[in-house]
Amino acid sequence: MNQLDALKQFTTVVADTGDFKQIEAYQPTDATTNPSLILKAVQKPEYRSLLTDTVAQFPGRALDEITDRLLVRFGCEILSIVPGRVSTEVDARLSFDSNATITRAERIIELYQAQGIHIDRVLIKVASTWEGIQAAAELERRGIHTNLTLLFSFCQAVACGQARVQLISPFVGRIYDWYKKSAGAGWVEADNTGAHDPGVQSVTQIYNYYKKFGIATEVMGASFRNVGQIIALAGCDLLTISPELLATLAQSTAPLTRALDAQSAQALDLTPVNFDEASFRFALNQDAMATEKLAEGIRAFCTDAAKLDQLLLGS
Repeated sequence: MNQLDALKQFTTVVADTGDFKQIEAYQPTDATTNPSLILKAVQKPEYRSLLTDTVAQFPGRALDEITDRLLVRFGCEILSIVPGRVSTEVDARLSFDSNATITRAERIIELYQAQGIHIDRVLIKVASTWEGIQAAAELERRGIHTNLTLLFSFCQAVACGQARVQLISPFVGRIYDWYKKSAGAGWVEADNTGAHDPGVQSVTQIYNYYKKFGIATEVMGASFRNVGQIIALAGCDLLTISPELLATLAQSTAPLTRALDAQSAQALDLTPVNFDEASFRFALNQDAMATEKLAEGIRAFCTDAAKLDQLLLGS
């Protein structure tokens, strides 16, 4: 058995790509996209027609609507391949506007439904800002399931659990990147791998907390830099993995065993915590890594959203 098949025994495997032609080979259950992945895909010749066709079909429509229609077009193609769900992201430029996020999310769902896609097969991705989490809470109350992304801290995870969001995506690799850069010459790679990787430790803490206190929100580790990070999180509810790392797992027959376990988490001595807006903002502020990576991630997605706008305008 290869490592990918072994991982699937413990964890739902999700493909992290906008390149739906790469997905089928690895037979993931779900797939996730983001503005950067869609931008990368539409610049490939084999996907360019999705962009030009979408623009041609809806002349004179607002740019944000055309963007959402393109995202849904990719999502529908992905859903024709995977048996589960696809995550589609609300424009990151709305990350601090709860009402606008809700409105945009509802339109995305309506576009999917117009294509015959059931609401339960779509997760709306929203940045894990305070405003994003509150928007997600309202969307969940309206029956629209959410995936809270750009999640780097324990306080973000706790607030998402309180909001009863469907799923969170803690970013393993970006946490690792920050600590490695911060340590500089003092970084010792051998001391920060596997269970000692700071990104792995963050997801493990969140997973154990959720399982200890019966929080139903699914934990999906994301943003991996190497296979070791994935192996150290085997047993997490879901892991969203790039095609490159899926290929590496599929080519290896090295042993892979469960690393995270819900029953073990329930035996841990943990204290429940709660966050209101003030305490959330303070806790996030006190976490330099999470503060920096959240801001950086939103900026990067906004930059790529603007680039996608220019491609649409030029078509």
